[in-house]
Amino acid sequence: MSALGSAPIPATPLPGVSYVMPVLNEVTHIRAAVESLLEQDYAGPMEVTLALGPSTDGTNELVAQMCVEDTRIHSVDNPAAATPVGMNLAIKASSYPIVIRVDAHSVLPKDYASIAVETLLRTQADNVGGIMDAQGTTPFERAVARAYDTKVGLGGTPFHVGGKEGPVDTVYLGVFNRESLLKVGMFNEEIRRGQDWELNRRIRDAGGLVWFTPKLKVVYRPRTSVKALVKQMYSTGLWRGELSRRFGSGLRYFVPPMMVVATALGILAGVLGFTLGWVVPAVYVAFVLVSTVVYGRGMGAKGLGWFPLVLPCIHFAWGVGFIMSYTRLTSNIAGKSGR
Repeated sequence: MSALGSAPIPATPLPGVSYVMPVLNEVTHIRAAVESLLEQDYAGPMEVTLALGPSTDGTNELVAQMCVEDTRIHSVDNPAAATPVGMNLAIKASSYPIVIRVDAHSVLPKDYASIAVETLLRTQADNVGGIMDAQGTTPFERAVARAYDTKVGLGGTPFHVGGKEGPVDTVYLGVFNRESLLKVGMFNEEIRRGQDWELNRRIRDAGGLVWFTPKLKVVYRPRTSVKALVKQMYSTGLWRGELSRRFGSGLRYFVPPMMVVATALGILAGVLGFTLGWVVPAVYVAFVLVSTVVYGRGMGAKGLGWFPLVLPCIHFAWGVGFIMSYTRLTSNIAGKSGR
């Protein structure tokens, strides 16, 4: 039994799994994401519950068609269009003892559920997760994926770059003991980004176990344009700043905002005639160029060309968002819910 007090899930017969997924304007990705669930090699019973926001691109019509094609697929309405609200609605509408969170931008390998359930039963963890394996198809997406998967992009947490199996602070997506999930109150619907980290914090505070295993890899499809990437990173930075202000966080979360401030002050000093002011932005440019040489191999010429633009988009959008919310320069983050 977990220290959280949740009863262990019986190993025989194989426990059923409920895949839950919030969906909004994902007509391009939703079929591949759901088909990766239906094609799992896990032999236990399963169901898929999609929480549908008010999509405008034909997503909901496609999902309705998919529900007719396979009775294991169900949907619930998520008029708030918020990820944590949709997650809770889908969890409440599902029934099996193991809840597997899925993102519409992700594609699960066929053995994902089998490995996840085996790990959950073996470790008696409350939540198990693995690696977000970012993969792109266009040169821009490949550059974003490479940035995600390196320490110079998103900081090098285990679920981005891998690591040893064992207890961690948080994991990507998550495979939950339903009883544990219900005991801690499911997802906080006020937190639109970083809700996984906040939920795992509550699980750990309650004495529960969050477990990482590199055996679990989920293919993730990055944003497809500079505009979409900047919007995503700014929103992520806003909520990370809010979470850091509320609950505290490690020093690494402050590196991008400190870099933004230092670069801005350096440029300002240089414009005002202080030659040494240009040192900081010059060091950052050198950092980006060296990172491109070190990590840009194998992406092709076009992907390599995008990489020195992708890194600043991630760093500055994230850093500015963090500063805006951490310092309370903006308090209007409720609508910043992009995934």
